Amino acid sequence: MAEECSDGVTDSPKKGPTLSTSTSSFEALDPHDPNLSRLATTMFQKTGDYLFGELTTTQEDYKLLEAMNQATITKYSDMRQIAGNVASSMSDLNEKYKTLKPFLDQIDQIDDSVTKLEQAAYKLDAYSKRLEAKFKSLEKR
Repeated sequence: MAEECSDGVTDSPKKGPTLSTSTSSFEALDPHDPNLSRLATTMFQKTGDYLFGELTTTQEDYKLLEAMNQATITKYSDMRQIAGNVASSMSDLNEKYKTLKPFLDQIDQIDDSVTKLEQAAYKLDAYSKRLEAKFKSLEKR
């Protein structure tokens, strides 16, 4: 069994003291297990690939957000221009309406007069028909 030394490092049955959790005690020239080295290399490569993928995904997310922001800026710019054109057109139409208002009021007055004249013509027609009927009835006698 492995014995524990006073500094917290245990003895390995093969070689003596084992590596602590700190990498500062690792000696680059010490012989080591090639399988462990291969697994460590694979782990570091996979971890590197994973981190690269995470960073690439984050970068792509930011690129997408940037493209969406640019599209939104363009859309709002177009909408602002359209709103400005609509406001300008409304202002022009209001000015034209103010210019035409007296004529429109005259047309309304003429329409009222024509309606009254039409009513008077119907009354006159009805009266003339009654008068004609009365005249014919007096003529028959």
